[in-house]
Amino acid sequence: MNEVNQEPDVISRMQAITISREYGSGGGEIATRLAKRLGWQLVDHEVVVQAAHELGVSEAEVEEHDERVEGIVERILKGMQLFEPAALVTAPPPPTVADARTYQAALSRVVKSAAAAGHVVIIGRGSQVLLASRRDVLHTRIIAPFDSRVAYVMVREGLDQAAARSRIQLKDRDRVRFLQEVYNRNADDPHLYDIVVNTGVLDLEGAVDLIYLALERKANKLTIPTKELGPGAGLAPYPGQPGDFRPPEQLTGSSQ
Repeated sequence: MNEVNQEPDVISRMQAITISREYGSGGGEIATRLAKRLGWQLVDHEVVVQAAHELGVSEAEVEEHDERVEGIVERILKGMQLFEPAALVTAPPPPTVADARTYQAALSRVVKSAAAAGHVVIIGRGSQVLLASRRDVLHTRIIAPFDSRVAYVMVREGLDQAAARSRIQLKDRDRVRFLQEVYNRNADDPHLYDIVVNTGVLDLEGAVDLIYLALERKANKLTIPTKELGPGAGLAPYPGQPGDFRPPEQLTGSSQ
């Protein structure tokens, strides 16, 4: 594979990779390795920090509810102030933040600004939805069988099996609810992604290789009009009818 500083010009046309992941699938580690290989910036914790700065609240307060929905209004944003960090000392108190939409708007601005700056690997935060319309972004989903994820969390976090299972279930539920309640989308919808990688089959470095290849292939398609893309691009019609083709009357008769 191509190493840092040997990146083909074609890949440099791409601006971001989004990484959605099941907890314990190794998605965070894959994102880290991918960013290192490309020489791109990893955007994960930084999103939380910047959103906190934009909200004028502590990093810990926002981080506690990052990619979560429940309690944002009651336990974080209610009564907190929205201001620019530089104006903290001299500016008068701004209006009170009344609902979770303010937090989500700040998070959205940070994600979109990161993609606009370019060459970033963004983990989670609904980035696959926020950047869905950009053709210069590769959207990736990392999954693995539940038992494999339990084993991963036990090793990485030093938990026993019961604790690892509970943590995975909690984190998965929070992430699914976040995307559903904030963006009305299902995180498991494969149509949100260009590629879905199962780390129960591939090792982490193999997953990085596959995503890198997908990034290169998508970059090669950027100059092609959208209407000319798709599984039928460049293919001729079948020479005859497909073997499983049946006329409509046969279909109707078989259902009676």
